Amino acid sequence: MTPIQETLRFAPVGDKAVTAVFGDTIDPAINRRIRHTVQALQTEVGHTIEEMVSTYSSILVIYDPLKKDYDAICDMISAASQTENETAAADKVRVVEIPTVYGGEYGMDMDFVAEHAGLTASEVINIHSGTDYLVYMLGFIPGFTYLGGMDERIATPRLTTPRTLIPAGSVGIAGAQTGMYPFDSPGGWQIIGRTPVRLYDGNSEKPTLLEAGDYVRYVPVSEEEFLDIKAHLATYEVKSFYCKESELHGR
Repeated sequence: MTPIQETLRFAPVGDKAVTAVFGDTIDPAINRRIRHTVQALQTEVGHTIEEMVSTYSSILVIYDPLKKDYDAICDMISAASQTENETAAADKVRVVEIPTVYGGEYGMDMDFVAEHAGLTASEVINIHSGTDYLVYMLGFIPGFTYLGGMDERIATPRLTTPRTLIPAGSVGIAGAQTGMYPFDSPGGWQIIGRTPVRLYDGNSEKPTLLEAGDYVRYVPVSEEEFLDIKAHLATYEVKSFYCKESELHGR
């Protein structure tokens, strides 16, 4: 039994849901195990399982108590979590390139982040765009990405007072995390840039551009390039590719 399996624990949520907790830290290995567990349970969705919601280190499983009771569901999750993916090491991950204009009116907190880190704005940009970030989960608002793997040198506290409006596409930092706002919304993250690409489209069959398990690669662009992409968004194709995790930037 692996250390991750040894720490697996369960807690009931009402009378038809259970939270399976795989650990207490933000760890790519834990998150990978969660994704594999969810994949192994997919055959039960629409039958015993009604819905699954993944977070950094846990899964909320909503089930039909008339088909299986709490203990049986816990046993099912436990068995799924121990299913070894023999090809996991060879699996390729999807990397999505996100064009981003940094600083200026698009990154109103860039100067603060740079000063807090004791770096220049250019150094912050190079560091931030030099790592491929794992999408741990989506949440807060539909399509909001929680990304892991940011360099600690540019970690910056959240705003003391959240803003009432953060523009869609804004790229922010909060503590050791980075993420993107899919549409205009309130928020308290330090904003360092903005992407013109649409992160969430409620009218699309696949509303979110990114999924848990994807990797984000920020690609710095000029304001002119940003505006050009935004003007041709209807025909713009977001670039993505597949590679092994060992080939990712910052790994």
